[in-house]
Amino acid sequence: MEPDSQISETDLKIPEIVNQTMELLIQSNDPCSKIQAAKDIRRLTKTSQKYRRHFSGAIQYLVSMLRSNSIEFNEASLLALLNLAVKDEKNKVKIVDAGALEPLICFLLSDSTTLREYATAALLTLSASVINKPTISSSGAIPLLVEILRDGSPQAKVDSVMTLYNLSTRKENLTVLLSEKAVSPLVNLLKSCKKSSKTTEKCSALIESLLDFEEGRSALTSEEGGVLAVVEVLENGSPQSSECAVGALLKMCESDRDRYREPILKEGVIPGLLELTVQGTPRSQSKARTLLQLLRDSPYPRSELEAGTLENIVCTIVSQIDGEDRGGKAKKMLAEMVQVSMEQSLRHLQQRALVCTPTEMPFTKCTSKVSSK
Repeated sequence: MEPDSQISETDLKIPEIVNQTMELLIQSNDPCSKIQAAKDIRRLTKTSQKYRRHFSGAIQYLVSMLRSNSIEFNEASLLALLNLAVKDEKNKVKIVDAGALEPLICFLLSDSTTLREYATAALLTLSASVINKPTISSSGAIPLLVEILRDGSPQAKVDSVMTLYNLSTRKENLTVLLSEKAVSPLVNLLKSCKKSSKTTEKCSALIESLLDFEEGRSALTSEEGGVLAVVEVLENGSPQSSECAVGALLKMCESDRDRYREPILKEGVIPGLLELTVQGTPRSQSKARTLLQLLRDSPYPRSELEAGTLENIVCTIVSQIDGEDRGGKAKKMLAEMVQVSMEQSLRHLQQRALVCTPTEMPFTKCTSKVSSK
């Protein structure tokens, strides 16, 4: 019974502590006391859901501090509001209802890197609420978050992409992202972050959503290394990231196979697709098989294709991996595919390396005619 008694005594102290802190926050005319009260609220609500509930009455006063011209006021109140919002849906909604978005939007434009980071983190937390999403979407935050994604600090970029992902569940926000040219900074972040990270998962999911639109598909292929970045996620990302990556490439190929087949193939996507058909999530496996079919298909009858070409090997793998020992079969055939691909590439390079022009004498030096595609 002693532990229960201790817990009870602690709970009894909560109202007293809350009242003392609220008194400082509301009634004190000393700026330092208000800042200290905000810091105390931040500390007490960091891990305690009980304190988050008890301090919900402080939200309107903390939001008022956000409107101060004092950066110290801004930072102290913003951090307290962040902790009040964590894992508390009611507080998230109450913070937005209290008018926090206007100063938060201003902070995104601040010269202070710290304020920009805190504001982005706050928007990330608040955007997790379904109720808040329409208000945040209409606040003008999305273009500024794209700017943060483009030019912000590393942490602000991560929080920005997470926030944009939360807001992307409202389809109208995807068109806003496209109008703000979000694909380019998303690709740049995708290139720089760890492929197995949560950031990559959200980046990949956002890109997949944006590829529902032709503007998004064109932006990805126009971005240097854009398709390659998606292929690398397909190969090295988490199961969720790989699923988004193969989904993105499939959308491209299904929308206009003639246009997008070559840009996808030239980035060496086939080995990664084959691995997904064996080791991916059920949805990844299905999408990978469909994409392989689209990449394999040729305007020529199959009998006209050379025996042993890479496309025939892929076709064989796809047709056989549904049987027993799928993993063993796929690995064996994948090794064969890679070997044949290397041999074909070597022969192709040898044939193109040196080509003599017709006007040259038999013993004159040959000139390189390797064309760029």
